[in-house]
Amino acid sequence: IEPLTTDILLEIIRRERPDALLPTLGGQTALNLAMDLDAKGILKRYNVEMIGANASVIEKAEDRQLFKIAMDACNLEVCKSVSCHTMEEAIAAIDVVDFPAVIRPGFTMGGSGGGIAFDLEEFKEIVARGLDYSPTNEVLVEESILGWKEFELEIMRDKKDNVVIICSIENVDPVGVHTGDSITVAPAQTLTDREYQQMRDAGIAVMREIGVETGGSNVQFAQNPKDGRLIVIEMNPRVSRSSALASKATGFPIAKFAAKLAVGYTLDELQNDITRETPAAFEPTIDYVVTKIPRFAFEKFATADDTLGTQMKSVGETMSIGKTFKQSFQKALRSLEVGRSGFGADGKNDAFKDMTDEELSAEIYRPNDKRIYYVCEALSRGFTVDQIYDICKIDKWFLRHMDELVAYQEEIKSAGSLEGLKNDLPLFRQTKEMGFSDKQIAYLLKASEKDVRLARYDLDLRPVYNLVDTCAAEFVAYTPYYYSTYADVNEVKKSDKKKIMILGGGPNRIGQGIEFDYCYVHASFALRDAGYETIMVNSNPETVSTDYDTSDRLYFEPLTLEDVLHIYEQEECDGVIVQFGGQTPLNLADDLKANGVNVIGTSPESIDRAEDRKEFQEMAQKIGIRQPINGIATNEDEAVKIADRIGYPVLVRPSFVLGGRAMVIVYKEKYLRKYMQEAVSVSQDKPILVDHYLENAVEVDVDCICDGEISVIGAIMEHVELAGIHSGDSSCIIPSQTLGDDVLAVIREHTHALAKELKVIGLMNIQFAIKDDDVYILEVNPRASRTVPFVSKAIGVPLAKLASLVMVGQKLKDLDYTKEIIPEHISVKEAVFPFARFPGTDIILSPEMKSTGEVMGIDSNVGLSYLKSQLAASNKLPQSGNIFVSVRELDKEQIVPLVADLVELGFSIFATRGTSTILRDSGIDSQAIFKISEGRPNALDLIEEDQISWIVNTPSDGAMPKVDEIKMRSSAVIHNIPITTTISGLSAAVIGLQALKEIDHIDVRTVQEYHKAIR
Repeated sequence: IEPLTTDILLEIIRRERPDALLPTLGGQTALNLAMDLDAKGILKRYNVEMIGANASVIEKAEDRQLFKIAMDACNLEVCKSVSCHTMEEAIAAIDVVDFPAVIRPGFTMGGSGGGIAFDLEEFKEIVARGLDYSPTNEVLVEESILGWKEFELEIMRDKKDNVVIICSIENVDPVGVHTGDSITVAPAQTLTDREYQQMRDAGIAVMREIGVETGGSNVQFAQNPKDGRLIVIEMNPRVSRSSALASKATGFPIAKFAAKLAVGYTLDELQNDITRETPAAFEPTIDYVVTKIPRFAFEKFATADDTLGTQMKSVGETMSIGKTFKQSFQKALRSLEVGRSGFGADGKNDAFKDMTDEELSAEIYRPNDKRIYYVCEALSRGFTVDQIYDICKIDKWFLRHMDELVAYQEEIKSAGSLEGLKNDLPLFRQTKEMGFSDKQIAYLLKASEKDVRLARYDLDLRPVYNLVDTCAAEFVAYTPYYYSTYADVNEVKKSDKKKIMILGGGPNRIGQGIEFDYCYVHASFALRDAGYETIMVNSNPETVSTDYDTSDRLYFEPLTLEDVLHIYEQEECDGVIVQFGGQTPLNLADDLKANGVNVIGTSPESIDRAEDRKEFQEMAQKIGIRQPINGIATNEDEAVKIADRIGYPVLVRPSFVLGGRAMVIVYKEKYLRKYMQEAVSVSQDKPILVDHYLENAVEVDVDCICDGEISVIGAIMEHVELAGIHSGDSSCIIPSQTLGDDVLAVIREHTHALAKELKVIGLMNIQFAIKDDDVYILEVNPRASRTVPFVSKAIGVPLAKLASLVMVGQKLKDLDYTKEIIPEHISVKEAVFPFARFPGTDIILSPEMKSTGEVMGIDSNVGLSYLKSQLAASNKLPQSGNIFVSVRELDKEQIVPLVADLVELGFSIFATRGTSTILRDSGIDSQAIFKISEGRPNALDLIEEDQISWIVNTPSDGAMPKVDEIKMRSSAVIHNIPITTTISGLSAAVIGLQALKEIDHIDVRTVQEYHKAIR
């Protein structure tokens, strides 16, 4: 587990001497690294062969100019475009392509730094950003084909020139929205057979011309709906996000086969796992429709622009399978977990009622994450399909289906009541066939979801499950991979083994990501080895849990009560695990239990006890654990009273949220009132928690596992950032570096007492804050937390596996895990943020989580492991150059010794006048510059002129400094300059740089070597 940089890879290659390098499975990161290793002659020097795609193939596909020449050679059209390396060249290119113009930086992923410009000012801004982002300082300025239809083909080719098309994918959103942000459907729905054959031929020609011989690629096309003109947009000579989707949509394991082709197999030699009799050269056939819908997180970035363009902004996606587009589309909307029960009929469109038709049309014209719901509202107001097509260019085929769904809601209402619907079985049956959920039917007929479910059971109207079998039922399928539909034939094969159902976490989002996937995959493997049959339920195509060979049976279904109950009954499960999927399955726990489902592990009652503030407070007092002084408010005045009683600053947040949604630190009454009025809906059922905020406290995370008799601590993680920054956004270190033995003893005592009191069976995570050696408890989560994979890798113990075995009744002493392991090496977890995707957003961390991923640094030296974590998170700290320092009053004393260390390391210092004076008084030379609002030269000028290689800036209070700092931090993100925003973060970095100075190169070791040293 080492940072992905050329220098570190050189060390690994020198040490391992591999025969080959496979770069096509790690996205753009892997391709760029492989190209760099090739260009620097490292592969040649160590005799490493690049397999899957060689350097010339990657170059030809990725270099815009070479790609254009290749397409001309196959008589295929590409957009008119000009490749530019400077602003002058870009402005000249406008004469060729005209506005609107699309700007694409070379060698970047997810369209980073690109965009669509409608005028010169916008154009200059995007080009400047694009030149910065592109590792080759190249941007392509091309003609816009906005409003055309967009398609993708997933293609595989082997060294004998066998080519198969795995799947065609159609984007519901027209060209102009990044395919990762588009709603997509497989197979393509609106092409005539002749058009499809033409596209297929073009795709195969592209594969041959570019020269991909061993593996999968994805080719993107645009088609002009007026005259059918076909253009090749681009090709990825690697496995991509779309490949993962195509694999899940067809049951054809693209990455697995790509790896085998790379080492020399051919398609006719590989067997299809699902049918076990057809070769991989047999193209998949599908008799169902797959819909993918992206999941966004704009609520986390209040100032971000939510218009969708060529730069990807979604953080996750969900996929669903149905017999028809309508069924699949409604199911996908239900799987997104944004409070929607389907396409309308859930009361959520009431929010648009006050919009005028003009405002509604404007929102449908502008691609954004809610566009599909605006379309729903417009259809229900009587807009025609043609009108909506003229506004947004979504193909009329899709719009007609949406229109039929809206019209059918009236049909359902015409039954008059649930009783009326019950007496009309054909209507009830068709309603379910069209993908309407029980919740939607309940909303339309003013009944409860439970009543609708019982009415269906009375009529025996239940879904059946069909197989994803790659061959439209032509051959027998051996891998049980199911989706629900309302049809006649049920294809589930019953078995008599003991069955455990594992609930996944649905689409990735901020606060609930791939870390949970790690947990349920490991749980599935462990339970399978222990002789149970595992039933996996999830709706996320990006995960390992939705691979058909991770569990004994896979159900690709939404995680809602209706869908989960059906599967539970169908499979006659012995128990369900809810503690591995983050908040999603936990929210279902009480309802599942109420419906007779056996929830294994920690009981739903204990989970509620930990999440309910009042009960939690009583429990903390009973055990004798300190809590920050707090109160619970159900209205604005109550909140102000509590804050006056406990003293500002206060931390306010709603109860029952994951990822710190709508959580803030407030220093004055007027801000508290503003928060209560604007940020949250408060009520008797949804109170607001007000805690005294512990300033300058050290935060600690503890993961532990308990079997009902003993509890064992996995790790005590000390955060680098002080309390008040969401734990998912903080870097943390195992083992703790600064806490005294007495404090650690208190933490251990509290952890064991809580595990016992909550009767935890499985995993538990606790957050503490340490201030002046007093230990305060912040919160307890009796479930797997997002740090489980990090802790497991740091200590060499598979916690999720052990937890799943404990839940089915095994004991920790039998599993040989009874005492806490304190490793000799140091592990650091660092968060990765998407700020570059949201220009203008401030990067300051807060109690609300904003990171979308994480990395790990591991070394025997604490400074080096912190530096590795920064390198891995692309926050590359320089070893020399100019540093700009500007800190708030509170931090001025602490900054002095750190700056002195930096000067000793050879850095030069620029500082704002206040900071500069303090440094001068301590005998440290620095160059004083203006604050942004006071004059020039200021930090922005230095950033623009490339004079700064690192920024240290702790956020100050007051309105003007905030505006100045946000400008500076946003500008630094665009220019790829590392920024440190906490004193503790700077301190860790300084220790790292000092350690780096002592050695000539960074040492690399395998995880196995670190783990051996623990034993």
